[in-house]
Amino acid sequence: MDSASRYLSLEKPNKADHLWRYTPWKKVHPTGDVSEIPLLGQPEISLGVIDGSDLPPGIELKLGAAGEPDFSRSSAFTNSFLHASAESSQWTLVVDKGFSSEKPIILEVDTGDSPSIAHISLEIGKTSEFELITRVTGSSEWFGLLRTGQIQDGAVVNDVVIGLLERGTMLRSDSIDICRDAQVRAGTVSSGSERTKSDLRYIMGESGGNIRVLGSILSTDSMHLDHHIEIHHEAPETYSRLSWHSACGGKSRTIGTGMLTIRKGSRGADAAQIFHNLLLSKSAEADSIPELEVMENDVVGCGHGTANGPIDEEQMFYLKTRGFDEDDAKRSLIAAFLNSTLSEMGGEALHEWLVGELSLQLEALNA
Repeated sequence: MDSASRYLSLEKPNKADHLWRYTPWKKVHPTGDVSEIPLLGQPEISLGVIDGSDLPPGIELKLGAAGEPDFSRSSAFTNSFLHASAESSQWTLVVDKGFSSEKPIILEVDTGDSPSIAHISLEIGKTSEFELITRVTGSSEWFGLLRTGQIQDGAVVNDVVIGLLERGTMLRSDSIDICRDAQVRAGTVSSGSERTKSDLRYIMGESGGNIRVLGSILSTDSMHLDHHIEIHHEAPETYSRLSWHSACGGKSRTIGTGMLTIRKGSRGADAAQIFHNLLLSKSAEADSIPELEVMENDVVGCGHGTANGPIDEEQMFYLKTRGFDEDDAKRSLIAAFLNSTLSEMGGEALHEWLVGELSLQLEALNA
């Protein structure tokens, strides 16, 4: 069965579905007609180095899919829709075995001003070591991003996706396999689009996999940013940490739902998650739902937690006594809060670049 037929054969999700509890599918469908698979445009995608220097050998962006993706452990509904819509808008990022780059690699995705979609398959070779930024910009009313693939044995990868759409809706779905002894930092930075719905799933099916999933989310005005994260431990001696920070201003709403699953036989697995929400106005709303599903007795540890709170008035007072005005003091505290996860997403060069992007968003903040 092809993706279009699979999508049309599935029962449409409702609020009883954990994934769609806070964002109905009809709200993020490109047309609102959930029985339709519309024809969507192709964004402009380019691969380069963060400082503009020449791309090193061993990494290449190819037009076309690497093969039929496996959606058995992800949302068949969302991914079949995105896969069907992106049949003529597919790319594969091929990274050779042993590839290394001291400078971050950047994948620029320009959605343009019309509804568009992209399917990017990641084929990250064994023992490669590099940092990848995927930056989404544009003024499209709707954009879909499907990322599939695998990070192969022994690779060390910092993988950051930053969403900076000027308006509209962004629907993102990740389904990434973390192979034996691979070490991954998966970062999400979101401060654009009026509505975002993300379904991020990482599968550790081989022993020794290590992943840190990190979020720095800034919502303003009437934004609605909903991120669902699942980490599946399916092999012994796997490790994961999920740390998600959201700063919410105006009348915006953020949702963060996390599911850590430890399957039977995943001996020695170590998993934990924490959500922190900073409320910048009385009208802002933040919801966090961390969940665990543990089917193995022999685990190192499993934990979860969540915390909400406003800006600390004592810290505001401290900054004001040292010459900060109200707005500058607030921006500084928001930056410090989001930097807690931002700083873990990569090395010095990547961190400085991310801080620069975040600073531009904070300058326009209207909490």
